[in-house]
Amino acid sequence: MIGMSACLGGIACRYDGRNQGTTEFIQLVEQDKVVIICPEVLGGLPIPRKPAEIIGGDGYDVLAGKARVVENDGTDVTDIYVAGARKAYEIIKDKGITVLLLKEKSPTCGTHYVYDGNFIGVMKQGVGVATALFRKKGLMVYADTEWELVKKEYANLLV
Repeated sequence: MIGMSACLGGIACRYDGRNQGTTEFIQLVEQDKVVIICPEVLGGLPIPRKPAEIIGGDGYDVLAGKARVVENDGTDVTDIYVAGARKAYEIIKDKGITVLLLKEKSPTCGTHYVYDGNFIGVMKQGVGVATALFRKKGLMVYADTEWELVKKEYANLLV
């Protein structure tokens, strides 16, 4: 099976209480062809919640204790993000998932880009906290923008 960010599967779990679902992604969820996860909610964050960005690096740096995840009011939520990533990994491992499709730009799920930590809408290269953990554990992680590639490369997992 393929794992997917819950917001992509139509679950209104984003920080702003919305989702990023598409008809195709929602159908995959309804047909039980993907497993949805939201590390932020698994970590205990509410819906909606304040926007958060990584300050001082990216998800790898957060896991190494060199960067923090901070909400736009300055509240440090690093431990919640790390705990959520770990809980999500346990679910992924238990379900035998080896490939994930995650929401780009998220401080949790970003796969190529995350916001720069200044809350001004500027992106930087880097990954989110959960993506960093998943990749460290050997999982293949792709951005939602890479769906066509995932669909082609892993068609056997979508049957």
